[in-house]
Amino acid sequence: MTVERFGRIQQLYAPLYLSNVCSNVCTYCGFSALNRIPRKILTESEMAMEYQALKEMGIDHVLLVTGEANRRVGVEYLIGALQLARRYFSSISIEVQPLDQDAYEALIPYGLSSVLVYQETYHREAYRDYHLSGMKQNFDYRLETPDRLGRAGVKKIGLGALYGLEDWRTDTFFVALHLNYLEKQYWKTRYSISFPRIRPHAGDLRPRSVMTDRDLVQVICAYRLYNQELELSLSTRESEMFRDHAFKLGITIMSAGSKTNPGGYRVEPQSLEQFEISDERSPARIAEMLRREGYEPVWKDWDATYDGFPAKASLIEA
Repeated sequence: MTVERFGRIQQLYAPLYLSNVCSNVCTYCGFSALNRIPRKILTESEMAMEYQALKEMGIDHVLLVTGEANRRVGVEYLIGALQLARRYFSSISIEVQPLDQDAYEALIPYGLSSVLVYQETYHREAYRDYHLSGMKQNFDYRLETPDRLGRAGVKKIGLGALYGLEDWRTDTFFVALHLNYLEKQYWKTRYSISFPRIRPHAGDLRPRSVMTDRDLVQVICAYRLYNQELELSLSTRESEMFRDHAFKLGITIMSAGSKTNPGGYRVEPQSLEQFEISDERSPARIAEMLRREGYEPVWKDWDATYDGFPAKASLIEA
């Protein structure tokens, strides 16, 4: 079903962490405000160094990630990051704190094409147990974020649950229910699903519900059977062996060469990670594996010219 709809391709991207400053206290995250870790917000010159490092790896689709800190890493900071990123990348996604609709509308002209926002768990009572303070405590505001994205006209919305917080079957069902509603309400928007499992991190939390490799394969296949148009993403949280075998079962997007710490590619490689990755191969090695298996690596999701932007070379010269 996946080959029929998407062909034998895998889209590759890399996350780039702009900041680990966060005002929330979340028990499962290394960036939690209570964790005594060095905090870092990339400057414009440091962003440029990180962007260039990714370009040298062949990456043309970047996911910009921050902790949730509206005052220090707010809309103006994100606009600057997007403006600079457009000089290097064809496709730009973000995974930051939930914003109001007008904030998303303000970011779109600067090259924003997709937003990832995970509810973490759809279990309202358990959600309170994991989110002890900060804006992220507001379950409903986070749950309504995809609606604000749809109304703002963002091209693609990424959904998901953090597997390990609650029963994986229940959260999988509610992600699908949420997706079903959004597709009917905002039918011009594309959607993707991710499958993050809790990984080791500072302030380590033992998963309440264990999701095995077998369970994850079942969920991936279930989503593909449920929706042939859906984009399914598999991150470097998963092992090299698992990804090499599971990507053929419905996956269309894979991260590659990931670093989960601000400045991790060039500026400050030893800064604290949000979580430990498992597949540490370079984008080139993952692309080589895909070609060996008869698949084509695709390096971008969207082209700048579709948004009315000039080619990247002209921007760099400017």
